[in-house]
Amino acid sequence: MKDELFNELIESAKEAVEISKGHQIAARITTYELPDVKSIRDNTGLTQKQFALAVGVSPSLLEAWEQHNRVPKGSSLKVLRLLERDPSIFSVIQSL
Repeated sequence: MKDELFNELIESAKEAVEISKGHQIAARITTYELPDVKSIRDNTGLTQKQFALAVGVSPSLLEAWEQHNRVPKGSSLKVLRLLERDPSIFSVIQSL
């Protein structure tokens, strides 16, 4: 059983190399649309500094998100997704 799993792993690694070189097409590609951070912040009516403080990031990071120079990740991405779906959650976040 261990040899079988190892062989599957090796085949998967070889397939990944072939896909990255463009010699093979991936069977499935998953994409995620990133939240429009500037639009989310504009909906709150807050400045970058105020919004960054409420979300728990630096104003420079927020600015980088808005300019698409950096991508929100982890818990910050989850908070932004929640705010995108339900802006009323912002009052809860801001009170923490």
